Amino acid sequence: MKKLKKMGVAIALSTLMAPALADQMTVVSFGGAYGAAQQKHMLDPFMKETGHKILFENYSGGIAEIKAQVESGNILWDVVDVEVIDLERACSEGLLEVFPQDTLPAGDNGTAAKDDFGAEALANECGVGNIIWTILFSYNNETIQGGKPSRVADFFDTKTFPGKRALRKRPQVNMEWALIADGVPVDQVYDKLATEEGQKRAFAKLDTIKKDLVWFDSWSQAPQLLNDGGAVMVQSANGRIFDAIQKDNKPFEMVWDAHVYDLDVWAIVKGSKKKALAEEFIRFATSSKPEAGMQDVAYGPTRQSSYAYVDKNVIPKLPSAHLDKGLKASGEFWADYGESLGEKFNEWLLQ
Repeated sequence: MKKLKKMGVAIALSTLMAPALADQMTVVSFGGAYGAAQQKHMLDPFMKETGHKILFENYSGGIAEIKAQVESGNILWDVVDVEVIDLERACSEGLLEVFPQDTLPAGDNGTAAKDDFGAEALANECGVGNIIWTILFSYNNETIQGGKPSRVADFFDTKTFPGKRALRKRPQVNMEWALIADGVPVDQVYDKLATEEGQKRAFAKLDTIKKDLVWFDSWSQAPQLLNDGGAVMVQSANGRIFDAIQKDNKPFEMVWDAHVYDLDVWAIVKGSKKKALAEEFIRFATSSKPEAGMQDVAYGPTRQSSYAYVDKNVIPKLPSAHLDKGLKASGEFWADYGESLGEKFNEWLLQ
């Protein structure tokens, strides 16, 4: 009888725990101030409103970890914040679920989702755009020498502006900047980079500062390097530098010349057992008010209706206010050339 009672208790507990586990999923993003803003405006309100549980984890981007999970069948993540520059390849390789974009809610002002979202936010069937962001470079007013950098060419000018430079360890953006700094017009960058001659030219330009480069993997490292003197100029997601200036009063300056802007999307890992819950979260997170919350780290919303909730003083500090100085990252290019250029880039690092 005692054994039967224990079995009964165990069965009861497992029955109670099953729904709880079914209502729990893992969401992955980039951490730092960005992740904190997502937690505050997207994850916490979703959990409070629905009662579902979310495990929030960090990663450094790219598709390698997603690919490993899908290929092994060991799916640990459900929803992932993916940069569009990686999205095309991830979707084409079957690493992400197709998202039913026709289920997205209308904006708070009643505008249908298909009209409220910018076209680029819904351009790929595997995700829904959640922010407009950019990669720029920044310098520390207290450590910079030689004047005030104003162009991406200055990033490569170690004679005028001596000191270490910090770049994220991947070919994306670095290759584009190298060509622009070498005189290639912004509107010709991807055509040139698609050629063998253009790729050699980009690596040759990177060679000119290779001995002065510091590499990092996570965007969270960029402001740290600038703050502790590890580099006098750093490549960074704009929100990281904005946050350091606004919250920590750091003497940093953002340079908008040749910034490479893009979107991030919420996407669902192929084979997720929490697909329905993941879709519910994405619909919530990309609705008007949660999207507007990303103004905290100077990332723009992808829905027009969200701007009603954005502080008018912040709007000029969003990447969307500087698109005339920037280059739209080409997800299509990196889907086609990402693997081969990644291999060449890694070989170049070892030379």
